[in-house]
Amino acid sequence: MKLCAVSVDLDEVPCYHAIHGLPMPEGRAAHAVYDLGVPRCAELFSELGIPATFFVIGEDLAHEPAADAARALVERGHELGNHTQHHRYDLVRLGADRIRAEVRDAADAIDRATGTRPVGFRAPGYTITDEVFDVLRAEGYAYDSSVFPCPAYFGAKTAAISLIAMRGRTSRSIVDTPSVLRAPADPYVPGRPYWTRGAGALVELPIGVTRWARLPFIGTSVALAGAAGARLLARQMVGRPLVNLELHGLDLLDAGDGLGSLSQHQRDLAITVSAKRAALRAAVSTLRDAGYAFVTLAKAAERARSAVA
Repeated sequence: MKLCAVSVDLDEVPCYHAIHGLPMPEGRAAHAVYDLGVPRCAELFSELGIPATFFVIGEDLAHEPAADAARALVERGHELGNHTQHHRYDLVRLGADRIRAEVRDAADAIDRATGTRPVGFRAPGYTITDEVFDVLRAEGYAYDSSVFPCPAYFGAKTAAISLIAMRGRTSRSIVDTPSVLRAPADPYVPGRPYWTRGAGALVELPIGVTRWARLPFIGTSVALAGAAGARLLARQMVGRPLVNLELHGLDLLDAGDGLGSLSQHQRDLAITVSAKRAALRAAVSTLRDAGYAFVTLAKAAERARSAVA
């Protein structure tokens, strides 16, 4: 059976200000992902009949409405994954002890808030190293979903960080090693280095890229493509044993949600929520028509583990 897993990184609005080197937001805009984006995601997934995986930043759960939203997601049958405690874009530069603390503290926060402990991990900014994988193995994680072997994304990210610097600001985002582009695009057991195949219990579920050109199949590209373009992108995913469609909570927000100033730097915010919904529906329906069944990433990891065993 061909599988599709939809996941949502719950990066709050301050994370995007950090990317663009902007002052931190204040007021309601700072919590727009949990206050508006999460309910919209839950509603859309309910309409589509999709169980999703939400990657949670541990410190956000100190905000009680965010903790309530996380509990509601679990009650709806969704999976919660670990997105570190503080969403440090430079996680891979912190050293083993601090990396371990970022992973453990987030897992503890999710457990306290929801009564569930995550089995999956996604690194901030998709940037990961062998050292992070060592921590995940030691902590008993079933899967990671951080590897993004996408030349177009790698080039765009590198150019964006340089452009932000040219404009006199400092982005907190960092660039992964170009060797990530050599990683498999389908599920595999990571070796050392992590972009090679190895052995063990931990499975890597790479972020979605199209079969031939390795174009990004993520929420941003789907939204920017519009409904017609989203269908074309989805068709280029058909044939992969797992389609890993990664979204962000921001993918169901727009400039009208109090994010007008951020929309000057984050161009996908210029697209209306209704248009984004239409594009996501188009992508999902295309994959469903092609015979894909929708599962959480934890379920996909179980299937992948048996396939590579």
